[in-house]
Amino acid sequence: MRSDAVGRSRLTIISALGVVEILTWGSSFYLPAVLAGPVAQDTGWPLAWVVGGLTLGLLVAALASPHVGTVIERHGGRPVLALAPLLLAAGLVVLAVAPILPIYLAGWLVLGLGMGCGLYDPAFATLGRLYGAEARPAITTLTLWGGFASTVCWPLSGFLVAHVGWRGTCLAYAGLHLVVTLPLVLGLVPGVPERRAETGSAKSGRDPAPTRERQLFVLFAAVLVLGGAIMSLVSVHLITLLQARGVGLASAISYGTLIGPAQVAARVIEMSNKGRHHPLWTLTAAFGLVALGLGLMALGVPGLGVWLVLYGGGNGIYSIARGTVPLALFGPDRYAGLIGRLARPGLVAQALAPPLGALVVTHGGADALFVVLTVLAAGNLGLIAALWTVLREDLQRRKQALL
Repeated sequence: MRSDAVGRSRLTIISALGVVEILTWGSSFYLPAVLAGPVAQDTGWPLAWVVGGLTLGLLVAALASPHVGTVIERHGGRPVLALAPLLLAAGLVVLAVAPILPIYLAGWLVLGLGMGCGLYDPAFATLGRLYGAEARPAITTLTLWGGFASTVCWPLSGFLVAHVGWRGTCLAYAGLHLVVTLPLVLGLVPGVPERRAETGSAKSGRDPAPTRERQLFVLFAAVLVLGGAIMSLVSVHLITLLQARGVGLASAISYGTLIGPAQVAARVIEMSNKGRHHPLWTLTAAFGLVALGLGLMALGVPGLGVWLVLYGGGNGIYSIARGTVPLALFGPDRYAGLIGRLARPGLVAQALAPPLGALVVTHGGADALFVVLTVLAAGNLGLIAALWTVLREDLQRRKQALL
């Protein structure tokens, strides 16, 4: 299954995927952060609709994700990851030439398909197919690369907008996908032997049959829903929340930049442990840090920068746990299909949370949204505790069966 992968070093493969992830995230999920204002100013389209294109894209990615997981399970990740830059490039070209808002939004529908084929979940599934039970270190390293997406692409987008405008920026990213991302996938990501479609409950990770597996699946899917909602809410509304705390715009932006380095630093620490602990400990630590950081900010405790670093560190290792926990809970055989199924609820939450958060801020103020964020983080700690309970009960049953 892994002959091509053995002939090519893991470092080469992961580095190629790392560059792919940086450009994929930077030209899709992180794109509106820089382009939304220029697009609205240039076209006169409502800013809410300009930003709403990302919501549409995430919903499309959510709809596609189970099918993407099934394809990767059967055929490997190379064909899917090669399709992603083509779809992203096509969507970006549509954005660049869009004369009216509906065509602009149609471009985001195409981008959504590209996101569904190219963001973390398909990349994790690809590594799972390549390395099986040994994929955890590769997944962890890939998230370290991905942590630089906003660091690299926000300044790049700003530079391009200043020199070639927002339409030229879209075209530039489309070109990068065709001359950088696509060749990296085709040249450095190995193929794997195809698997025959299976029947019954084993088919592409569908419907984990045992009761214990169903419980774990539902609980972890719920964790992804709350986790996706928190990440999306903070990403979109952080500046507004900080300004409501009396922080000036420039200072709020400076505080916000602490999250990226904190994410990367936390991932480096996780890598240094070299998989000595169960991934559920990573997930537990992630939301312990997220809940602590958000809770202290909600209470207005002095030390805002420290609390943002705590949140950023937790969010950073949460990205690792998203890929490694399912591998540990369900094993490598159905990993790609399960990752595809698990991606859907989290993406839907990411898509819908920001507009719902805007309603909370409008009617309840920033304090109300801080409370919502803290409750969501605390709720995830409860779900993770339930995951531990189910897992321990299962381990005890297995131990007794061996006696």
